[in-house]
Amino acid sequence: MQRVVVLGATSAIAEAVARRYAAQGAGLFLVARSRDRLEAVAADLRARGAGSVDTAVADLSEVADHAGVLDRAWASLGGIDVALIAYGVLPDQALCERSWPAAETALRVNFTSPCALLHELALRLEPAGAGVICVIASVAGDRGRMSNYIYGAAKGGLALYAQGLRHRLAARGIRVVVIKPGFVDTPMTAQVRKGPLFASPARVARDIQRGIRRGSAVVYTPWWWRIIMAVIRAVPDRIFERTRL
Repeated sequence: MQRVVVLGATSAIAEAVARRYAAQGAGLFLVARSRDRLEAVAADLRARGAGSVDTAVADLSEVADHAGVLDRAWASLGGIDVALIAYGVLPDQALCERSWPAAETALRVNFTSPCALLHELALRLEPAGAGVICVIASVAGDRGRMSNYIYGAAKGGLALYAQGLRHRLAARGIRVVVIKPGFVDTPMTAQVRKGPLFASPARVARDIQRGIRRGSAVVYTPWWWRIIMAVIRAVPDRIFERTRL
């Protein structure tokens, strides 16, 4: 039975991933802020066939809580095979431009606290010599753009941190997988006008699990974002600066 920890378990993508593991009989440990929502997700996963489901209520942006939460997860599951970090916020870019406290909060939630979790997970998995750490970043981190550079900076930094951690842990048999979704139809993007590039959480969850199974280092989801972002990165600065992206 696989032992899976889902950090930020009530997000739409995390829930979709957890459902896939539940259907395979995995043991799950779920962490999120809302007790009521967390219990509803846990009940659904038990009904879908999870081998076991345990939960912990925590605000993962508070890094002081990380060690205790992961110790509980380890004790509950008897170890960790897969850990998924799947939380974040989409900040108001205009507000962040006017208010450094707002920008700092966005950076703490999307960059600092996930990096702290990666650190704590590495400390636990490294002695075991096995396991997969998976973290959701974003295509927004591939190039700074005026429309979302606070969010993009956080996700780009997170991807780079994970890349370095992957390099460190590779010889120990531990894999670090970075997920880079494009637009996903979730409550976090409710205020964003939907278009043909939007994907469902179920589609993204399928790509995440496939990437974990295949041993991928970076997973763009859906796949076409790899091409789109390669084009955006290749645009010379003198041309890019004339755009309104």
